Amino acid sequence: MPIEYLDSELIFQGRVFGLYKDRLRLPDGQIAGYDVIHHPGAITLIPIDPQGNLCFARQYRAAARGELLELPAGTLEPGEAPEACARREIREETGMAAGKLQKIGECFLAPGYSTEFMHFYLATELYASPLRGDDDEDITVERIPLQQVYAMAARGEIRDGKTLAGLLLARPHLESLQLLSEI
Repeated sequence: MPIEYLDSELIFQGRVFGLYKDRLRLPDGQIAGYDVIHHPGAITLIPIDPQGNLCFARQYRAAARGELLELPAGTLEPGEAPEACARREIREETGMAAGKLQKIGECFLAPGYSTEFMHFYLATELYASPLRGDDDEDITVERIPLQQVYAMAARGEIRDGKTLAGLLLARPHLESLQLLSEI
């Protein structure tokens, strides 16, 4: 007997996501409840500047209770296509636009409790094109040489999951563009 979805009850609706209590019938017939965050989806960018540096966003994250060094990312607006979101977010978070944007992967971020589905884009041929960011974001852009970025990740200095996933997905593309040598 497969798992059967029974129903879902909205517990809390926030600005970006809703918290639901989902009920499922398990293969043994037992009814189980799951707390699930319904999220509209998001994008993460791997922006490489003309000098071969990766552009990061450093910002305070309340859930982490501190600043994190992250790849630029953002949440899809209602009805917004992932690529359009990527083109908007790179301008808001780095002040740059991408002459070339290539989708390199996608994944669920935390499928144990969230529907958030992330789309990853390699952004190259960057040029200045700032766009006003969100009022609740205080972002500092940091440019770090690619080789140094992967060494930082290996040492555990990058602790953001979407950033680590983005670096993993980007690696073969960066190597084929000869922006990153084999490590």
